[in-house]
Amino acid sequence: MLAILQARYSSSRLKGKAIKPILGKEMLLHQIQRIQKSKEIKKLIIATSTDKSDDIIEKLCINNDISVFRGDLKNVLDRFYQCAKENNAKDVIRLTGDCPLIDSEIIDSTIRHYKNGKYDYVSNVLIPSFPDGQDVEVMSMKTLKTAWENATKNSEKEHVTYYITQRKDKFNLGNYKNKDDLSHLRWSVDELEDFVFVLRVYENLYNKNNNFSMEDILSLLEKHPEFLEINSHIEHNLGLKKSLLEDRQLN
Repeated sequence: MLAILQARYSSSRLKGKAIKPILGKEMLLHQIQRIQKSKEIKKLIIATSTDKSDDIIEKLCINNDISVFRGDLKNVLDRFYQCAKENNAKDVIRLTGDCPLIDSEIIDSTIRHYKNGKYDYVSNVLIPSFPDGQDVEVMSMKTLKTAWENATKNSEKEHVTYYITQRKDKFNLGNYKNKDDLSHLRWSVDELEDFVFVLRVYENLYNKNNNFSMEDILSLLEKHPEFLEINSHIEHNLGLKKSLLEDRQLN
């Protein structure tokens, strides 16, 4: 199964976060190597933009023998669709480059949930129960194409699956749920404080086990609850909220 990881240099809130170093290695490269532990993913492609600022993302991929695709900067749905189409995908996994703590076991469990049901789309974020930053989405190429053909709002073009998740009457949507609700935990990277939190996790876990799990992180946080205070004040899903506000202003 094909996985597409969206990544760009020109993040509005933390520019260059994808290449910020963690223990001497770029954050994006850490995430890629964690994804590569997946047993269900057969091919991984980094989908970045054609903007000159993303030359550095392409160079990172080439230097590390990782497939890369370049497309539209702002219309991420088009970039994602064209990448999937070029690679003749039947089903596609969507991952985003701000999740350097992603757990490959959670990726695989979400994919298997999709495979075992007759779904058009499955994620572990429709009803959030995992920490923010463990996000996995799986969809059929037919579903992705429908979104690409019909999306008109900026929010639907910037946030690849928003058209799909807002149409429960049109698509058969599935949600993979964690046994405990951990959705209050913020493990994604949008702000400097997020990066500092992730850095603390890597400093404490990476040298012992470079494929540390979600459970390992939770155990660490039990020992060091002060780590939770680093970024707990940051609101979730600000990017989507900003896009929806812009849609309303345009209308």
